[in-house]
Amino acid sequence: MHYPTTPDGRYFVVRGRLWRCSNPSLPEAERQQLVNELMRARRDVGRGKRAADTELIADARRRVHDAKVALGERGDVWWSDGAPDYNRKMARNTPYAKWFAELPEES
Repeated sequence: MHYPTTPDGRYFVVRGRLWRCSNPSLPEAERQQLVNELMRARRDVGRGKRAADTELIADARRRVHDAKVALGERGDVWWSDGAPDYNRKMARNTPYAKWFAELPEES
């Protein structure tokens, strides 16, 4: 599935909400390793839920968070121009509102 990306490449949009993109300056091998770690951790969250293993769930969620921070999707922003972070905000309530309003409806 394709999600629209803001013109500056900082966010993609899902159901009107902005989600921070990964840091584009990460070397590809490092990015792929972090994505692999993220996917393993997400699988472990599901495994923990199915097994009702609260320790596994907590550990896996911490690993998900750590991978997302390392990818630049959470934590400190990866851009350096001082622009604020609009991660998880509704696009219509941000400076991206005009751009978002011009997208086709399925965004």
